[in-house]
Amino acid sequence: MTSLRPLRQAVALAAVALLAGCASVRPSAEAAAPLATVAQPAEATAADRAAAAWWAQFGDPLLPGLVEEALRANPQVTSAQAALRQARALRDLAASGLYPNVGASASAGRNRARNVSSNQFQAGFDAAWEPDLFGRTRAGVEAAEADVAASRLSLADVQVSLAAEVAVDLITLRGLQARLALAQANLASQQETFQIAQWRLQAGLATSLEAEQARAAAEQTQAQIPALQLSMAQFASALAVLTGRPPALPRLNQVAPIPVAPEGLAQSLPTDTLRQRPDVRAAETRVRAALARVTQADAARYPTFRLSGSLGLSALTLGSLTGPGTVVSSLLAGLSLPVFDAGAIDAQVRAQQAAAQQSAASLQAVALNALKEVEDALVELRSSRERQATLGRAAEAAANAALLATQQYGSGLVDFQTVLQTQRTQLALQDNLAAAQADAAIAHVRLYKALGGGWQPDGAPAAP
Repeated sequence: MTSLRPLRQAVALAAVALLAGCASVRPSAEAAAPLATVAQPAEATAADRAAAAWWAQFGDPLLPGLVEEALRANPQVTSAQAALRQARALRDLAASGLYPNVGASASAGRNRARNVSSNQFQAGFDAAWEPDLFGRTRAGVEAAEADVAASRLSLADVQVSLAAEVAVDLITLRGLQARLALAQANLASQQETFQIAQWRLQAGLATSLEAEQARAAAEQTQAQIPALQLSMAQFASALAVLTGRPPALPRLNQVAPIPVAPEGLAQSLPTDTLRQRPDVRAAETRVRAALARVTQADAARYPTFRLSGSLGLSALTLGSLTGPGTVVSSLLAGLSLPVFDAGAIDAQVRAQQAAAQQSAASLQAVALNALKEVEDALVELRSSRERQATLGRAAEAAANAALLATQQYGSGLVDFQTVLQTQRTQLALQDNLAAAQADAAIAHVRLYKALGGGWQPDGAPAAP
């Protein structure tokens, strides 16, 4: 069994580095430099790429296709993609303020005064520009860029969660299929035992009590089958909905073994685990956006300059519009400076500073929650492995005991209570073992989700 200690140590080191970065965040321009260093993506390695497509390593023939369909058609992904497009449009809108605005106009009019009529024809261009001398517009663009990065990372976070949810549901479905097969096999064995009890009753070697007990045990096992089939149908419907389809996927009725993750797969994830999580990096970029908005609000204290001008043609007749002497031009420079605003600018700066503090606190909360999820997943993985190993040995012993008891009962060497007890124990342990195998695979999935597996460092979705 592979030890989880190296992975736990790597997570702890990454946590110390990230939380130190969280603690250094302040709502001021000086904090932007160290924060930008913290938020830099790690270089993609072969281990990163393997972790990004972890679902392809479980060996289930349907899992890669289901994950791909979900990442393409799930409504949550569609909504996150629309949010990313919106953030990009708002970024472009903010960047347009760095450039001049140029417009074209044309007009024609007729005036009449004191029985004298005159025409007026005009055509030209108007331009206006506000030089960003104190960085107010540039800070807005920086904030919008950070919003785009946060939206892109939020999309990656949705993809990570969605891939994990698809895997968990499919593994649960496989576990239910295995438990159903075990219940049906045990039902057949109990029906054989009931038949033996019937023969012994007819031969006068057993009582009606034994025959009824055998029938009751078989009926009790039979009653478990509809409940398992109901749960299978529910998880199949959930998988269909996750892939953006109505709840009917016939291929999910195909029975396959419970997926098993390779022993060393979890160890191949990046050591810089917390920085690889898209939700943590999204929280970092939101802090950068908040700091940029503090700078933007503070720049409102300084003067703004505006240059505007026009160049056009003006004439009394349309035919003479292109003749000499019809060119009209103007140039205007303006300056505005806030003198008294009743504290509006100071209030706006304080509001943005408070927003930056909220973003920093949110980053720390997200990082701490990420640590908790990783620790919980590691504990769950270790416990599920130990439980699966123990139940495997117990189920093997119970199967041998049930076989021996059935054979000895047919020979009259043991009483019927021994047969019933061994069969109940065998069914319970085999059912628990199948559930434990599914739990172990699900624990792997949750570890990958906690470590941010399922996406590539550039934010693009992973392909199987």
